[in-house]
Amino acid sequence: MIMTARNKLFDAGILRSETVPLPVISVGNITAGGTGKSPMIDLFTKYVLSQGITPAIISRGYGRTTRGVRLVSDGRSLLLDSREAGDETVMLARQNPEAIVVVAERRTAGARFLMEHFRHNLPGVILLDDAFQHRRIQRDLDIVLINAREPFWKNRMLPAGRLREPVKGIRRADLVIINKLDREHDGRDIEGPLAAWGIPTAKARIRTGELVWAGGEAGNNRRFLAFAGIAGPESFLASLRHHGLDIAETVWFRDHEPCTAASIRYIMKKARLHSLALVTTEKDFIRLKATPELLDELTTLPLSYLPIEPEFFPGSRTLVESMIDRAISSTPQTDTTP
Repeated sequence: MIMTARNKLFDAGILRSETVPLPVISVGNITAGGTGKSPMIDLFTKYVLSQGITPAIISRGYGRTTRGVRLVSDGRSLLLDSREAGDETVMLARQNPEAIVVVAERRTAGARFLMEHFRHNLPGVILLDDAFQHRRIQRDLDIVLINAREPFWKNRMLPAGRLREPVKGIRRADLVIINKLDREHDGRDIEGPLAAWGIPTAKARIRTGELVWAGGEAGNNRRFLAFAGIAGPESFLASLRHHGLDIAETVWFRDHEPCTAASIRYIMKKARLHSLALVTTEKDFIRLKATPELLDELTTLPLSYLPIEPEFFPGSRTLVESMIDRAISSTPQTDTTP
């Protein structure tokens, strides 16, 4: 397998990681999506900003129509839409307007772009989005997220399952966050193997905000059609029901799948047939904003999205923030003043 061979070459020092003169924190998965990574990066970005430090997010920009290195936000203005930069990337930029955001297939190229483009005012830390398997760039803190509802050791390798690499790869992590905990999934079955490997763990649940209405508003007793193009839509469905919504119909698309006129009309037809309001994810709503003509069609019906954010268990937030602080302070800043 290619991933296993590459990891062995990195472990043996035959392939080497590139070092950049900035603190680097990677937030990634061992499975293909569904762990709540983007909301967690949003939380980390807000924490870094609260410490008076400017973060730079480097993401691959899944689902974008562009290639190479692109500046999504310079920390002042949003420069690309979700078609050009990817839905999750634009969502992070909108949620954190003071953060620098870059998309790049090669994270090393993205880091070099930052060093050159912002050489007179470097960011204080680089946050790598979904880079656990992207070992070309050295990092000071490697964080891996695990979905509590999907124990990683029970999974199978892609394409038969959702594992991106063999389970033992998780031992490279400096910290594992068990996310999406609830009453039925307390994470104890996951903590055991991680403790045996000596990996620090933190625990988090998903907290929902209030529905945001973009087109009309449904009455208190309204039923909903939920639609989304995400990995693991069952978690989104559980959040909606936990929020008290009556979900009568669902329409799921592949993760990052572009919205089309045909898919929007299919959703609207089902909603009108059963007199349903519409609810989607914030990420999908951001994607829709890149196609105003489709969004205009949808907003002829009551349309809403449900914001979510991770919430750490007692003690876990302190652990995570202390490890972030340590990673940032461990790398001396380079003076780039000419």
